[in-house]
Amino acid sequence: MRGKGKSTIVWLLMGMLVLGLGGFGVTNFSGGSADIGAVGDVEISAQDYARTLRAEMQDFSARTGRQISAAEAKAIGVDQAALARLYTAAALEAEANRLGVSVGDQAVAEQITGIAAFRGLNGQFDRAIYADALRREGIREAEFEHDLRMDMARLILQDAALAGVSAPEPVVAQTQGWLLETRDIHWRELTAEDLPAPVATPDEPTLQAWHKANADRFTAPEIRRITYVWLTPEMLEGEVEVDEAALRELYQDRIEEFQQPERRMVERLVFPTMAAAEEAKARIDRGEITFEQLAAERGLTLADIDLGEVSQAELGAAGEAVFALEEPGVAGPAGSDLGPALFSMNAILEPLDIPFEEARDDLRLEAAVDRARRQIEERSGEFADLLAGGAALEDMVQDTPMQLGRIDWSQGAEADPNGIDAYPEFRQRAAQLTEKDFPELFETGDGGVFAMRLDEIEPPALIPFEEVRERVAEDWARNETHRLLLALAEERRVEAEAAAETGIEPAPTAATAPVAQALGAAATGTGTDSPAPAAEKPVPDPGTPATNLARGGFINGVPQDVVAQAFEIAEEGATEVVDAENRVFLVTLDRIRPAETEGDEAAQIREGISARLADSLRQDVFDYFTRALQAQAGVTLNQTAVDAVNAQVQ
Repeated sequence: MRGKGKSTIVWLLMGMLVLGLGGFGVTNFSGGSADIGAVGDVEISAQDYARTLRAEMQDFSARTGRQISAAEAKAIGVDQAALARLYTAAALEAEANRLGVSVGDQAVAEQITGIAAFRGLNGQFDRAIYADALRREGIREAEFEHDLRMDMARLILQDAALAGVSAPEPVVAQTQGWLLETRDIHWRELTAEDLPAPVATPDEPTLQAWHKANADRFTAPEIRRITYVWLTPEMLEGEVEVDEAALRELYQDRIEEFQQPERRMVERLVFPTMAAAEEAKARIDRGEITFEQLAAERGLTLADIDLGEVSQAELGAAGEAVFALEEPGVAGPAGSDLGPALFSMNAILEPLDIPFEEARDDLRLEAAVDRARRQIEERSGEFADLLAGGAALEDMVQDTPMQLGRIDWSQGAEADPNGIDAYPEFRQRAAQLTEKDFPELFETGDGGVFAMRLDEIEPPALIPFEEVRERVAEDWARNETHRLLLALAEERRVEAEAAAETGIEPAPTAATAPVAQALGAAATGTGTDSPAPAAEKPVPDPGTPATNLARGGFINGVPQDVVAQAFEIAEEGATEVVDAENRVFLVTLDRIRPAETEGDEAAQIREGISARLADSLRQDVFDYFTRALQAQAGVTLNQTAVDAVNAQVQ
């Protein structure tokens, strides 16, 4: 419903307050020096519109992860959404006033004292904090309390209007049946091997025409020739000196990475009593149940009881029993800090003993890179100042440890794992760079820095036929094969449907059958011989079966469109051609299985369908209701005031 929008109280306190009313309205129609309009005698202030517009923009930014300007907000209709919210709220308030719907002072007081932003250090409502918060927002207490009262009145009106709206049972049942219906099908993919003859080799004029007709497939992308300087921690790593003592200290700080006792991968299942644990272990020993099934009996998964990698000491009293196992198995029962338990040991991890001498090179590299990263951070201000002072990229190589490079870059091209284009920060800047931009210093995610200059843009261009002849030939052959497969599939579809028809026999021609019989009798000397039966045509191979296929299900290795098309076939026995992901399939519907509407799972699905349909109906009813209220009360809009607010909001 549209009522899921934020209340003005949230906007009023700049996101600090959360009022759990869940209503549709936007309050505070009393502030501001100008009005943008009204519904009946309920005016909408410019201040409210500005606040609502900012809230809508912030909400959009939170959902998309990027900030938008007022111009962008207007272009995508955010301002219209804010206006719609305000006019809906005003219409509800006008109707509540007309009907005399309101709430008492006690309800308003409970709402105010329940707002966390108005509480003091002791967690209780603080009158001084309340007054100060409203004063900072320029709202009088009486206005704020009026807004709260109208919020609740609108909710009462909304609930009354929508209370009788529910999903029609026939629609719910039909939707459930449609959703849970399953089908049995046969499917078969046609490939080039199924064609009666290989695809012909095209001549040169055909390929040249294909090259021109499909120029977009053989056009080189825009190429941006970029000069750059960059510096990464790895470039400085060899020049950084790392003290031996510091490496030994680092080794000791991370000793757990290099020195570990033998460990086991263990899961623990705790029981209320030792007798229950012993009985469970006996069932496992007799082969009646597995450890995983035992956990499932108690409503647990292996993830719920996984202890991960543990040493014997970490297992406490159970350590000896678990570490006595020489291969994966179940140990116990044994005591644990949670009570008697069984322990499933799944893997043995050998002790880890890496001396300092073996770890030294890796530690030195890590420490050197970390120190180089700090050096780059310390000097980045110096690099930025040089660029701001007009230093060319070529000069940066002389005055700093940065390295110069050039790249012909295009969007979508595969990046060099060791090149600067492997950095997303570079690719983002390269796509936005213009020839008018001056080099700036940017950072990479690993602590490096770079600056760049766009030297030239080579626009997209059709690659000459001679350079891509092989690609053109492959593309033509692929397209021609696909065309022939579709034609073959249509023939096979017709054959399959003809074979599926029952009671149809090849009929002799009525005019010639007696003559043929007479000629046969004359030739053989008898009139009793019947014509030889016609040879039976082989039944087409239907392909691979898939039974109980659910709507939205999948077939391994087959495009999802095949499954979707299977549920579009109307009649059992019908065959359809499916063109999916440049592959051609024949799909035959064998059987439509009605939905299973009994059971817990079906009931849950039915409830979900009912809830979604009811929400959709309430949405529509609420829209019609509020529009009718606006038409009844009369709506005015001051577009000049709206434009003034739009110009001020940033």
